[in-house]
Amino acid sequence: ANHSLNARLHSPKNKTAKQNNKFGIEENYNYGNSANQIQMLNGHLLHQQNFTGTGKIIAVLDSGFIGVDTAQPFQNLQTNNQILGGYNFPDRNTNFYTRHNHGTMVLSTMGGYTDNQLVGTAPNAKYYLFITEDVLSENPVEESYWVEAAERADSLGVDIINSSLGYFEYDNPAYSYAYADMNGVKSFASRGAAMAFAKGMICVISAGNSGSTSNPNIGTPADAFNALTVGAVNSSGNYVSFSSIGPSADGRVKPDVVAKGGNATVSNTSGAITTASGTSFSSPITAG
Repeated sequence: ANHSLNARLHSPKNKTAKQNNKFGIEENYNYGNSANQIQMLNGHLLHQQNFTGTGKIIAVLDSGFIGVDTAQPFQNLQTNNQILGGYNFPDRNTNFYTRHNHGTMVLSTMGGYTDNQLVGTAPNAKYYLFITEDVLSENPVEESYWVEAAERADSLGVDIINSSLGYFEYDNPAYSYAYADMNGVKSFASRGAAMAFAKGMICVISAGNSGSTSNPNIGTPADAFNALTVGAVNSSGNYVSFSSIGPSADGRVKPDVVAKGGNATVSNTSGAITTASGTSFSSPITAG
């Protein structure tokens, strides 16, 4: 990386110090092993200026949130009523602490808090948890669930959507996409994401994990117009081989940004702090 490209301005430092003194607030978290994924984005500097997610609402669209109601890293969220609700679209009920563990790990990189082990990028934000992914099958109805969740998020005043999901190949090949379809306007999910942005929500989307496959490009809705599409790097900031590549089929640069997705620090469903890899974690680290 050529650091000379990121010119550092000296005046804001003094401004920041004044603001901290004015409010008497400074968040210096003990990040533990989560330090790397936050510090490579300078998230710790935002935390020190008291930008910890207060006043913001993030909707997490994922496959399930087992353990979020019981595991220690999520106790802060529960105690402070920061989980505002959610919905399980495949089962058509309000039981969202079920189905799968993927959303649990994703949420932990934003809202998790275990002192000196894991601090999320937005520990003071509020969250809606939406299950839109059915892990038992790959079917276009999941794109419909995604758009339903985005509509509901809009109605609830959500600021940011995190979607660590992507679609390309379906169980029925007749429904599968080709790279040429990744143009931001073909898929239902991408059109939904564009509408969500138009309504004022920032959509943060995982690029996908197919970089090492015969279809290495982004899936959908990572191709959506105005989606912030996030690829994965390792602890050294190098792009990881599994992270899907761009451009979109119509030639737009994708992913837009990158964050840690190689051995990201997460919580599992029992509350143990561990590591996992995927653009699934690059996205929420950025969203937070």
